[in-house]
Amino acid sequence: MNNEQALKAFMERKAEIDNALERLQALSDNHFNTDPDKVNWADVGTMGRYAELLKQITDSTFNEGEYA
Repeated sequence: MNNEQALKAFMERKAEIDNALERLQALSDNHFNTDPDKVNWADVGTMGRYAELLKQITDSTFNEGEYA
């Protein structure tokens, strides 16, 4: 594969990430479809799991945490 093909594949992956981030932001803006007046501990657990997964990504990307 040459650099043009690599760049094309890179940009396709970047577009996937950008799309996922946009969707996550929209969902976050809507409290992850959770009524703030009806939040329960299951919702807290779900948010914790999401936060853990995102921390893995940010730690890897920014050379933090276990990736430092």
